[in-house]
Amino acid sequence: MMRIVMHVEHHKWHSPRLGYELGVAVFGHWGPPMLAFPTSQGNEWELEGAGLIGALADFVDGGRVKIFCVGSNNTDSFMNKGAHPSHRSWRQRLFDEYIRDEVVPFIYSHCASPGIPITTMGASMGAYHAANTLFRYPHLVKRCYALSGMYDLRRLMDGGYDDNFYFHNPVDYLGNLSDPWFYEQLASCEIRLATGSGPFEESRFTYELARVLSDKGIRHYVDDWGPMGGHDWPYWKVQMREYLSRW
Repeated sequence: MMRIVMHVEHHKWHSPRLGYELGVAVFGHWGPPMLAFPTSQGNEWELEGAGLIGALADFVDGGRVKIFCVGSNNTDSFMNKGAHPSHRSWRQRLFDEYIRDEVVPFIYSHCASPGIPITTMGASMGAYHAANTLFRYPHLVKRCYALSGMYDLRRLMDGGYDDNFYFHNPVDYLGNLSDPWFYEQLASCEIRLATGSGPFEESRFTYELARVLSDKGIRHYVDDWGPMGGHDWPYWKVQMREYLSRW
C-alpha cells in the first residue's frame, strides 16, 4: 500500500434530509472532482482504509483528480432488513437528494467552480450509487466508473415495489426512458461498467444493465477485465489506476 501524502480534509454536517450527520473525506488540493461511494456498509474513510486512495496517490498529488468520499446510507435503506421495503426505498430517495442537494453543492464550493462536471466511482454497492447518480443527473455527472456493480435491486426489497424503488432501480427506469433531454445529456457522458471473471465477481449484473442501455441506444462501455476483474480491492485498485491514467 502506498503511503498517502496528499492533502486530506474531513467535513461533516447534519443533513436535514437524512436526519443525521454524514461525513465527506476530501483527498487532494485541486483537480477535477471525483465523487466516490463506499461499498455496502462503508463510511467516508473506507476507500482510504482499503488502500484505494493510496493506490491513486500520485494522481491526487499531481492535481489530476480531487477525490470526495462520502459515507453510506445503505444500512438505513436497501440493507435494512428490519424495515418495511417502502421504508428502504424511501431512505434511498432521501440519500439521493442528499447527494444532489448537499454534496454536489459542497463539491462546487470546495472546487470554487460552480457547475464543474463531476465523475462518480464506486465498487460493489458503491458502483450502483455511482451509476445511479449519473443516470439520474447526467447534467451534473459526466463520467462514472462502476466497478463490480449490481443494478437491479429487487432482491433487496423482499418482494416490495413502489415509485421510490422504480426511480432508483436503473434497469427499470432506464428501460422505459423516453425523455429527449435525458438522451441528449446521456450522450455527453462516459459510462464505464467494469466486470470480469475473477474471484467472487458476478458479471451477469453488469451485462444485464448493458443490455438495457444498448436497447435504449445509450452509449456505454463494458470493460471486461477477465481474470483481473475480481470482486475485491486489489482488482479495483488496478482498474482505477488504469482509468485515471487516461485522464
